[in-house]
Amino acid sequence: MQAFEFYSPTNIIFGPGTEQQAGAQAAAWGASRVLVVYGGQSAVKSGLLDRVLTSLTEKGLTYETLGGVKPNPRLSLVREGLKKALDFGADFLLAVGGGSVIDTAKAIADGAANPELDIWEDIWLRRVPLEKALPVGVVLTIPAAGSESSHSSVLTRDDTLEKRGFSTDLHRPRFAIMNPELTFTLPPYQVSCGIVDIMMHTMDRYFNPITTNELTDEISLGLLRTVVRNGRLALEHPGDYQAMSELMWAGSLSHNGLTGLGALMDFATHQLGHELSARFDAAHGATLSAMWGSWARYCLDVNPARFARFGQQVWGLDSTGKTEQEQALAAIEATEDYFRSIGMPTCIRELLGSVQSAQVLEMLTVGCTFHGQRTIGSFRVLGHEDILAIYNLANH
Repeated sequence: MQAFEFYSPTNIIFGPGTEQQAGAQAAAWGASRVLVVYGGQSAVKSGLLDRVLTSLTEKGLTYETLGGVKPNPRLSLVREGLKKALDFGADFLLAVGGGSVIDTAKAIADGAANPELDIWEDIWLRRVPLEKALPVGVVLTIPAAGSESSHSSVLTRDDTLEKRGFSTDLHRPRFAIMNPELTFTLPPYQVSCGIVDIMMHTMDRYFNPITTNELTDEISLGLLRTVVRNGRLALEHPGDYQAMSELMWAGSLSHNGLTGLGALMDFATHQLGHELSARFDAAHGATLSAMWGSWARYCLDVNPARFARFGQQVWGLDSTGKTEQEQALAAIEATEDYFRSIGMPTCIRELLGSVQSAQVLEMLTVGCTFHGQRTIGSFRVLGHEDILAIYNLANH
């Protein structure tokens, strides 16, 4: 094992009916005035929001609500929520939803604890070190982003379409309530996007330069096998509690740091996908499946054996009589075949409906490098020309 630090303080409350514990959990963490953040009307129509709000009232907690969070959460709604939190005097944020809702709540929590700072210019762009944030709790409804136990949050700035992530342990929720029954009415496309996101959070950690972390690798590969198997079952049998419970738990473990202990994270595919989701408002999981195969083919020569092992352990591929290069390519093809089988795109045309011009690909590349200020990845460090080449590989 390599040296590492592991910090995952989120209290997980898992199982049927657990959303009714939201008030008790928030009260236990000292909440008195709670800003409840949620997405669209599904939380309202299903009765979930009412159950959560009732649980707050029963514990004597005062609340305000902020709805309307959209996928690829927007800075403008964070600013609206920040004003509401400050006017209300919120001392706790409760997110009821998936990754976009949780990320929005985390950002509001940052800003509300630091009203003298601008949420984007000072906090998100890291111009001022963040030293405090309001506590956040979660009632999870979508197994995907893993934000319910991660230190990460991602926002899109409305006017410039910049999509930036910001990570700090201050973002880790105090608790995450996870009832798989809340996922039963999710559309199949949303389930598929979640499957890809969970897989990619793990693969972006597994594909790294360190090859001597045996247990970490085994955890990653085992989680991937579990997601692949239960992802199929969840789509074939909507409302399958066992399948959705496995996906929900895998989503948290994929992004709380466990599957990457002792190694650098790569996350190049995430960065490539972020530009597509920001510019075209495409679903996050779909942008990842559209880009991964091209990233993998561009980078496989760094360590074909890593891909070969991935193919053997996750997809059960037979290595007999094949070179490591051939095994690596077969593993990439098997991954793309799985993405297609669950209705996910594997190239830009499938994602956006058409190939993109050279000018658009250059724009995506410039955005991905923060206008030449950074490289991405660790498995293979990628600069401007590499990133542009990968976008070109995916542009079919």
